[in-house]
Formats: sequence, C-alpha cells, structure tokens
Amino acid sequence: MYFAALLARTEDGWEASDMELDDVESLSDLIDLARSASVDDDTVVALIEQEDTWFGVVRVDGEEDPRYYVSNASAASRSSYGSMLTDELLGKDEEDDELDDLDLDGTEDGEDEVVASYPDGRPADRDEGDEYADDTDDADADDSHDVRAGAEPAPAGPLGDPRLLDDLGVSHKQLMTLDGDALSEIADSLGATEVLEAVR
Repeated sequence: MYFAALLARTEDGWEASDMELDDVESLSDLIDLARSASVDDDTVVALIEQEDTWFGVVRVDGEEDPRYYVSNASAASRSSYGSMLTDELLGKDEEDDELDDLDLDGTEDGEDEVVASYPDGRPADRDEGDEYADDTDDADADDSHDVRAGAEPAPAGPLGDPRLLDDLGVSHKQLMTLDGDALSEIADSLGATEVLEAVR
C-alpha cells in the first residue's frame, strides 16, 4: 500500500496535499504535479512510501532539475511507482517508464522477446546482426537493459542525492538512517507534521 503527499513551502510554512497516484503514469507526471502545487515557484517536496519497505523523496525548486532520493533502491525497483525513481537514478530513458507497460514479474507487457536471455542480458531469440547484438561490444552497455529486465540490479540500499533536504532541516546522515515511519520523521524535521497528518 502506498502513501504519497506533496509539501509546498510558503511564506507561512508548509502546505500539504494528497498526491493522487492514479494520475501518475510516469515520472514526468509526478514532477508536473509537484510543480503545480508550488507557491510562487518555491520548493515542493514529494514524499512517497510503500508501507515500511521503502520511501522516496523528490524535491522540485521552480524550473530547476528535480532531485531524487530512494531509501532502498532494490525494494523500490520491484514496485510500480518506486521503479520510476530508480530508473531515473540509474539512467533509464523515461519513455520506458510508463506504468501501463510495467509487469512486476521482471518483464514488460507485449515484449515477447524478453523471455529468455543470455547471461549478458541479450535476448536469446534476437536474429543475428540485430542492433541489440552490436551493443554488447560496448563496455558501457546500453541503459535500455533496465532493472526490470535483469540487466543491472538496483543496489540494496540508498540511491540518489541524500543531501537534497540538508538546507531544509533534514541532514543527509539523518535521511540515510531513517526507517519505519520515515515520512513522519521527515515532516517533523521540516516542521510540517501537522499538515502532513491532515492528508494521511
């Protein structure tokens, strides 16, 4: 079960709003929701967690590039919304992030060729001379061999920018040691406990 909320900074403190994950089909959708909640292009922090398995933080400051942090990338990569964050942090193309195409058993719907593969991740049923085979000669393999396809597992631990909340009162050391009800502890450090609890 997921919980997700947006915290928007204002002159008078933080405002919280429930984030409707049903409207989120890609990371771009999530970023758009965060920016739409911004007050005068000020900071918005998107918080998302899946029970006690993992939590993620996305920080948006106006039109600057978003910053991301995931507490347990391996666990997050096996969930629909968590995989959007881990794919971004591992350099996957956003066009592969559509949740409608996601099958959490390790393959993607409609891609019959990713049924069997060689140890290096090449599909076994590709014809000789396919572009995919040419990519295997490159020491830096194509990032399209995503986490869900088994090419490169996400680390079983934090991934992303642990300093993204340093200036807001949540140090990177604190963020990396959070467990259990992490979002409540983050909100407490931000001074946003009351508004966050109001949307739970």
